[in-house]
Amino acid sequence: MSVREVLAEAVFSRVAGDDGAGRRARIHGDEGPRRFGPDDPIWAVHGDASMFVGGIRALLLQSLHPLAMAAVDQHSGYRGDPWGRLQRTSGFIAETTFGTVETSERAVRIVRAIHGRVRGTAPDGRPYAADDPHLLTWVHVAEVDSFLRAHDRYGARRLSRSERDTYVAQAAEVAYALGADDPPTDTDGLASRLEAFRPELASTAAAREAARFILLTPPVPWSLRPGYTALGAAAVGLLPVWARRPLRLPWLPIVEGTAFRAAGGAATRTIRWAMRPPS
Repeated sequence: MSVREVLAEAVFSRVAGDDGAGRRARIHGDEGPRRFGPDDPIWAVHGDASMFVGGIRALLLQSLHPLAMAAVDQHSGYRGDPWGRLQRTSGFIAETTFGTVETSERAVRIVRAIHGRVRGTAPDGRPYAADDPHLLTWVHVAEVDSFLRAHDRYGARRLSRSERDTYVAQAAEVAYALGADDPPTDTDGLASRLEAFRPELASTAAAREAARFILLTPPVPWSLRPGYTALGAAAVGLLPVWARRPLRLPWLPIVEGTAFRAAGGAATRTIRWAMRPPS
């Protein structure tokens, strides 16, 4: 195997799982009507290597909501099986973005059933439910904002303003199907909704522990650790300043604008090169 093939296998197997190749073939090969197509912005964003940066940023940002973080901390098992959680999440995104309408709707039904069983009480005494439309909206807003910002900086092709709005609207279709509360449908609405959530966000022990796990002690083989560190640094560099202090993350504008950005660009270009389908 070539260096590119070895790297592609190492990355893909962790993101997609042991049956990743078969799942990919089914998602892209099944016949039937699709909600989105190759010319849609959601294909451009969700199919790009910049999603690796966006995914890490989304996890960090999502952790700032105490109720959402309590649900993850108490039910997801991310410490014991982080790759399994990543594979389930990436599979859901792939099925609802690239799959047929039937595949997408089946994926949504499965996730809604799982959410319906996730209930609990946060450390501050407040009850939570994973199918709470308000919490679903927070998770969605943090994801879409992260995916879009990562693509803006590290994507293979920058989207126009209208394409960015279309991406937010297309992502909202999936969020609405999951039960989110009136998800935003353009970039202005996305920014407003993110700002509206800020009073609910807080620093918690679970959020700080999650940030340390994601950035400092991930179960990543040493051969992949330099690339993962670059992706993590790039993700932190895309976080707003107000999100840094609650997670005890530094703000280093000069370093982030030079070294972090260069490292993130090199890492995403390498992944894009490795994952490129053979001619």
